[in-house]
Amino acid sequence: MRESIIQSKAIKHFELKGYLVVKIIQCNKNGMPDLMLLKDGKTFFIECKTEKGKLSELQKYRHEQLQEHGFEVRTIYKIQDI
Repeated sequence: MRESIIQSKAIKHFELKGYLVVKIIQCNKNGMPDLMLLKDGKTFFIECKTEKGKLSELQKYRHEQLQEHGFEVRTIYKIQDI
């Protein structure tokens, strides 16, 4: 299954749960996760990958950087992970 399908399903799932979901397409920080989820004053991030997909070293660094700042970051590899 393609990443774009996993992303679309994740967006729909979390929006139904009341989250404001922002797809991060391009920003000044390469390697940022695909989705930013906002709800009740909290923010967390989701990276979408295929089951065979792997995080790049830059993505791993950005995830660690976000976690050091107190944000939750998760990687979804299949729809069931949502």
